[in-house]
Amino acid sequence: MVHPVMTSQTIAIYPGSFDPITLGHLDIIKRGNELFEKVIVAVLSNPSKKPLFSVEKRIKQIKLCTEDLENVEVDSFVGLTVEYAKIKQAKVLLRGLRVLSDFEKELQMAHTNETLWADIETVFLATSKEYSFLSSSVVKEIAQFGGPVEHLVPHNIAKDIYIVYSQKQN
Repeated sequence: MVHPVMTSQTIAIYPGSFDPITLGHLDIIKRGNELFEKVIVAVLSNPSKKPLFSVEKRIKQIKLCTEDLENVEVDSFVGLTVEYAKIKQAKVLLRGLRVLSDFEKELQMAHTNETLWADIETVFLATSKEYSFLSSSVVKEIAQFGGPVEHLVPHNIAKDIYIVYSQKQN
């Protein structure tokens, strides 16, 4: 039986800071794009983190990385994810899970979001095993110390990362 909230016509929001977007994020976007009518990649500004890239730059990067996907939209928002979902008429929040600790945090957030809006459903996709270790923080740490990141992020993003870190060293 198909859940009344989730059909092929469902709009899903994939929220995150995407600073930078990784191959793991792209894996979730592509797989979500096969499941839902539209996936809105919603870039948020996390006030507890110092971003490597501006929100505008991240939006441009994600658009470039997803230009071959027909039903992917890239946007940004400030505030509660469920309020943004209401504005976009989305019924699903798409989240990727890498490890058990992600599940604990994400499940708590899903339950919290449901208390804010009963009509929202969170769908978890397990990250493909080749990306299970990967996070934006890991990419930034490797790049900060001059390590290679081309196998972790799209090539155009790797170039942007190297530019930022080379400017910080000068």
